[in-house]
Amino acid sequence: MLTSNSNDVISNLGFPSTKSLFDNDVWIYLERKITSSELKSLGKRKLIINDVLVLEFNTKGILVKKDLLSMNDMNNIKILKNSTMVASKKNAYIHAFIKSLKQKINDPLGVKKAK
Repeated sequence: MLTSNSNDVISNLGFPSTKSLFDNDVWIYLERKITSSELKSLGKRKLIINDVLVLEFNTKGILVKKDLLSMNDMNNIKILKNSTMVASKKNAYIHAFIKSLKQKINDPLGVKKAK
């Protein structure tokens, strides 16, 4: 079995878009592509790609978990209105981050009015 470490990831993907605020062992890579303005669409832009790669490393820097979330995966995430206290700060950060991404997917250009 081939194992990857944080140095392998940096050499292949570059530095992450963001790291966990609580632990440095969770790295998040973002890929986002929006169409350019066209005359036929009257300047409206459309979100084409919005992928998120979440990598988790152990204390020795070895990759132990990876999750690739596509636009469809993030649309299917159900966020509960009522929630219990999260035992791990890492899970709370990932939950808040995914909630923010879901908001950006639903309104990628920030043009919808808040209710």
